[in-house]
Amino acid sequence: MKRSAWTVAALVLAAAAALAAAQGAGSRRQVEWLHYGGDQGSMKYSPLADVSASNLNQLKLAWQWKHWETPLDEYKTVPGFFEATPLMIDGTLYVTTPYNSIAALDAETGKELWRFDGEAYKLGQVLSGSGWKLRGTSFWRDGRDGNKLRIFLNSRHRLFSLDAATGKPVPSFGKNGEVSLIEGLKRIADMRHVTQSSPPTIYKDLVIMGSQVPDRVNLPDPVGQVQAFDARTGRRVWVFSVIPQSSKDPGAETWDNESWQRSGHANVWAPMTLDEARGLLYLPTTTPSSDFYGGQRPGANLFAESLVCLDAATGKMKWHFQTVHHGLWDWDIPAPPNLVTITVNGQRIDAVAQVTKRGDTFVFDRVTGKPVWPIVERPVPVDSDVPGEKPYPTQPFPTKPPAFVPQGVALEDSNNLTPEIKVAAQEAMKKFRYGPIFTPPSLVGTLQRPTAAGGANWGGASFDPTLGYLIVRATNGISVSRVGKNDGSDALVDVDYSNMFGRGGGGGEGGVPANLPGGLPLVSPPYATLTAIDLNRGEIAWSVPLGEGSASLRNHSLLKGVTLPDRLGSPNNRGGALVTGAGLVFIGGGDGYFYAFETKTGREVWRTKIPYNNTAVPMTYRTKAGRQYVVMATGAGADNALLAFALDSAAAGAN
Repeated sequence: MKRSAWTVAALVLAAAAALAAAQGAGSRRQVEWLHYGGDQGSMKYSPLADVSASNLNQLKLAWQWKHWETPLDEYKTVPGFFEATPLMIDGTLYVTTPYNSIAALDAETGKELWRFDGEAYKLGQVLSGSGWKLRGTSFWRDGRDGNKLRIFLNSRHRLFSLDAATGKPVPSFGKNGEVSLIEGLKRIADMRHVTQSSPPTIYKDLVIMGSQVPDRVNLPDPVGQVQAFDARTGRRVWVFSVIPQSSKDPGAETWDNESWQRSGHANVWAPMTLDEARGLLYLPTTTPSSDFYGGQRPGANLFAESLVCLDAATGKMKWHFQTVHHGLWDWDIPAPPNLVTITVNGQRIDAVAQVTKRGDTFVFDRVTGKPVWPIVERPVPVDSDVPGEKPYPTQPFPTKPPAFVPQGVALEDSNNLTPEIKVAAQEAMKKFRYGPIFTPPSLVGTLQRPTAAGGANWGGASFDPTLGYLIVRATNGISVSRVGKNDGSDALVDVDYSNMFGRGGGGGEGGVPANLPGGLPLVSPPYATLTAIDLNRGEIAWSVPLGEGSASLRNHSLLKGVTLPDRLGSPNNRGGALVTGAGLVFIGGGDGYFYAFETKTGREVWRTKIPYNNTAVPMTYRTKAGRQYVVMATGAGADNALLAFALDSAAAGAN
């Protein structure tokens, strides 16, 4: 080859190397996590692929941060589970704490930059059975004020607007940076009867949020309401009431005897999702009062336990679908709906998929509300021994996809780990009423599966857009659903019958787990699963046990000498999955380990020990320095940590 040819070749190679370097630098750009669910549609997906199956063995704990909240005797408060999923915006993490405060951290080091204390604990302990928690926050940019970044903190009965740079309240918002979330609303005699657990949703210049209403409140109960506030001024713009508030309101006809007048709850405590381009807001609503008895509210009870689509600008309803009529099982819709794009029979569909506590997934065209696959009304058991109770005669069942957990209870479902355990489990089951899904609660006690904890719970599902897979964690267990006559011993219960008075031999109060002595479940493992639902086909792609199970279960005297699977499933219903562009699913196992699975196959490819059990949905981001982090909150009370994992420097440099 002539010298000139060598020169040309060298120049070509140099140009190619420069192009590769430029592309490499571009691929190392900062990647943020801007919303609780990753995006406004709650896919919980990141395209990041720096951490992959090939280098997972180099994924190590890079830093951890503690919120340092402790029990406060002065206010009789105890911080609950650390359930926060942070945001990462331009190199800063914004993370909420159980006491409804917020901190800003350096995304590279975890160093605390500022903290805002909303002093919500001064109201005393929250009445919610699950205690103190706040799962996330939201941001907004003020286009009229230099595009300044604002962070919104919904803390119990107040909404704060904070300067993202300093953590200080924005004086022009409401009164010195805060507005009341209860002023002017009906039926709220005590501000402790309303709190917040999920982050707001931001649409243009509106801050939209639901609320969490405790399960035990005097009738007439506080009503589940969704509110929108002006992000700049704090002015309330609209209110949507889940339960009709007049006989002329849509849905009022489904509350016989005008029982809408006294019934409450049916709130939106789970995160909402938003189709920002279309201005459509999706609400997952919950059970009306009370959870296991509906004698005072005959009828279907719209819009409780429904997926409701609103015009985000006005709060006007566009469409709805009720997943449980006249709910008696505490099967709130607990999770944010997932906004997904799928291809079914060659047709591309912008859809909304809703996983549920009852273990079914409902999939709709997100604009029209038309089911992607038929949903049919089927007869269900209606015989009840509870005076005044009238269970609804039919319930909706999706024809696709299949349920992602077992439903209902039969003797054949009894725990078969050994012949002796199977006999004992069946004898225990015979003490109660049991039957198919939707068998009503009873005075003697009904075995309920899924339990009131799910099925799916607030961690919800994540979505891989390349495969069309919806990934959901679920628990498989049985509880005793028993109600008893109100004996007046609980001042916060004002219905004739309640699970609060369902105590008795063989099962405790309604909604408690049903186990053999020593905590051995009545049904066979796995007790927790991670399932991929192919939404293009409406089929289960794979389902695997999640977590190894408790040591007490493995060491049970009845299992001595029995060879057990490595993964029995750990029934922790806190937190869901994160899916990444590397084809990985990250999730806490509920057993003191953090796991990674292959998205396509469900094969477990990595796990690492963590100091406390997972309590939140993981998130991920890449900093300006080019390092990908995977972050998850863990623990409860004073024992907590926000954990940040990253590749060690050698592995990171190899990407």
